[in-house]
Amino acid sequence: MLQRIQTVYLIISALIMGGLYLWFPLVEDEAGAVVVARSEPLVFGFIFASIVLTVISILSFKKRQLQFVLNRLNIISNFVLLGVFVYRSLTLSGETLVSEKGIGVLLPIISIVFLVLANKAIKKDEDLVKSVDRLR
Repeated sequence: MLQRIQTVYLIISALIMGGLYLWFPLVEDEAGAVVVARSEPLVFGFIFASIVLTVISILSFKKRQLQFVLNRLNIISNFVLLGVFVYRSLTLSGETLVSEKGIGVLLPIISIVFLVLANKAIKKDEDLVKSVDRLR
């Protein structure tokens, strides 16, 4: 059913990744040069993959194991996206003590938190169904 708590968590995760693409499109260094832009194929691919995996996971509400696996793949793609952001920000030349990266770098972490919460709720539902099946 779509009115479960994990659906809310997954919708929030998809909105966060959509917000990452729309509102925080790039990371700039102190000089104003673009470090990471949303038009890069690698960044766009991982953001798009995360949103698509979340939507597929929401729509496959009858298959809890598939939802669980899709959420794990989504978590991995968010970690890779976070790694791309960190790698690009750490390989800047001429970086000084103060660094302004923006909130866009933190949004994959927030999305991962909501995906983990969704996986916990899916696991709880799966355990409930298994316990009811044992009583039959």
